[in-house]
Amino acid sequence: MKTILVVDDDKMNLMMAKNLLSKKYRIVTVNSGKMALTYLERNIPDLMLLDLMMPEMTGFDVMEKLNEKEEWKKIPVICLTADIDNATEVQCFEMGAIDFIVKPFSPAIMLSRVQRTLELESYKKDLEGAVKEQAEEILKKNIKIMKIQREVIVSMANLIESRDGSTGEHVKRTAIFVKLIAQNLMENHMFEETLTKEYFENICKAAPMHDIGKITVPDYILKSTGNLSDEEFKIMKNHSVEGGKIIRETLGNIEDQNYIDIAANMATYHHEKWDGSGYPEGRSGEDIPLCARIMAVADVFDALAFKRYYKDALSLDATFDIIEESSGTHFDPVVADALCNVRGKIEKMFESNEFE
Repeated sequence: MKTILVVDDDKMNLMMAKNLLSKKYRIVTVNSGKMALTYLERNIPDLMLLDLMMPEMTGFDVMEKLNEKEEWKKIPVICLTADIDNATEVQCFEMGAIDFIVKPFSPAIMLSRVQRTLELESYKKDLEGAVKEQAEEILKKNIKIMKIQREVIVSMANLIESRDGSTGEHVKRTAIFVKLIAQNLMENHMFEETLTKEYFENICKAAPMHDIGKITVPDYILKSTGNLSDEEFKIMKNHSVEGGKIIRETLGNIEDQNYIDIAANMATYHHEKWDGSGYPEGRSGEDIPLCARIMAVADVFDALAFKRYYKDALSLDATFDIIEESSGTHFDPVVADALCNVRGKIEKMFESNEFE
């Protein structure tokens, strides 16, 4: 049974409302705005019939209080008043009232408007429930699609890395190093305007695609164990530009634009150097996107610390020495410092064989 709270300082009006409505609804009556608010502290009615002209606390005062709490805002209110001024009616609706009944009220009109209001509220709740259910279903499907997309992306990245003799572990490791670096930068409040929570999540998700442009490099160049000719090296270097293009063309219509920008920048510029001697554009300093500066450190660290088909792994001491020596030339010094700051965590990961 629906509950209706009737608020009126006139006992006769309360009695009339109760007699009229109690056959179909549960009626609660109070004779002041203050008592109404006290009741609402523990109960939420399905409808409120609210007299406007009451001493101490008017109906307008009560509606003002209702608007201060989210659960009270949702209570449908029908205003009751003998004031037939248009301005009063307008004010009622502006403050959130659903309807307006002029005193002395007609029993038939009150019954009709109460019934109509409760029916509309019921339809509204049903619609909100249906919309919420559909939204949750869409969200579940989107999450599933995004998971599939990420798995495909990582699989593509692993496949590309395997072409030059690397394993899929390189993709996983560089993503781990990117995450560790970015976490340390955030903990130390570095690059706060850029390195937001969303940016952090996007660079971690985008890291596996940093070398996706290698798919355009011929095998004879990618798998070469000797020195590349100038022309071959030019083709090899072009993988960074091609990587950015591939990301924008293949993911542009299915992913968030912020993520696309970060992933494309990471792929395009992770071979740029802090001193401007890198490629493809010879950018320097903070003209290189932050995501690419982070990726550069993570990528080189992995290349040094792990075995490749053309080289043995360096010791951790030697690897960190090179990172420190290259700070301010190859690498953004702040980003290089961030990697060094998490050296203890990385050493523990090596000791526990997490990278094997």
